[in-house]
Amino acid sequence: MTMLEQKHLALLDEVQRRKQPEAGSIQLCFELLGLASAIDRDCAARLAPYRLSEGKFVLLFLLHDQAGGLSPHELAERAGVTRATITGLLDGLERDGFLARHDDREDRRKVVVRLTAKGLSTAGELFREHTQWIGSLFAGLDAEERQVLSQLLRRVWQNTDAAANAAAADTTVGRPS
Repeated sequence: MTMLEQKHLALLDEVQRRKQPEAGSIQLCFELLGLASAIDRDCAARLAPYRLSEGKFVLLFLLHDQAGGLSPHELAERAGVTRATITGLLDGLERDGFLARHDDREDRRKVVVRLTAKGLSTAGELFREHTQWIGSLFAGLDAEERQVLSQLLRRVWQNTDAAANAAAADTTVGRPS
């Protein structure tokens, strides 16, 4: 059994054929990508019976303990998505009966999003199931192994363009333009 996807196997074969010294690191990268893809597929399959995507699930748990609701803007910010994306996610969740939009009591120009009874029960149930499933993915690792894995992943992260861009963004925050 291999966790490498066919496209990665093909690239790895070519790297090995060319006897490139980075073959081991490239294989590790492809294994990590394969694992991430498998987790994403499993997540999608677990949420599909509820007609939920990962994005919709995130909104359910963000709203779960917000009895007063949140504005679409607040949800977009907390979920890390654009306002256009949030509109589509909210439309789907509202259509499926998980939430409702309400006029703000103090400012009728504003909208507040709240979970329905169906949304509350589904969010609570799924949050428990989902966190147990995610935890089970690492059940074979003891606390020390999980800590080492986390440290190793952070070290690899530091070599990505995304980490460099995040560091650059951090240094420009608060600077006058």
